[in-house]
Amino acid sequence: MSLNAVTLVGRVGGDPDVKYFESGSVVCNLTLAVNRRTRNNDQPDWFNLELWGKTAEVAANYVRKGSLIGITGALKFETWKDRSTGIDRSKPVIRVERLELLGSKRDNEAGAASGYDDEF
Repeated sequence: MSLNAVTLVGRVGGDPDVKYFESGSVVCNLTLAVNRRTRNNDQPDWFNLELWGKTAEVAANYVRKGSLIGITGALKFETWKDRSTGIDRSKPVIRVERLELLGSKRDNEAGAASGYDDEF
């Protein structure tokens, strides 16, 4: 048995980066700050998010820097070769399957507005 599941609630670090492909596919990349409690204060952990399809379009239209969102998805690793050094590099990315719009800093809404599932 194997399990790869991630659930996070946090604030978006910047406006969505959206790309449309000739095939009709759409991808949206975001960063998410999730506070980690420490003895003295909260420290944010930053996560890279990748959304596809209808979920990406919803994020592009409704999510902005500072928005409070909840996500569920799976952890994956993007790998590439550094152009300047030739060294193999990688970074963790969460492939979002479900997006919940929970409010934003401006309106301070705590309740969930609506949820969107990724289309496979």
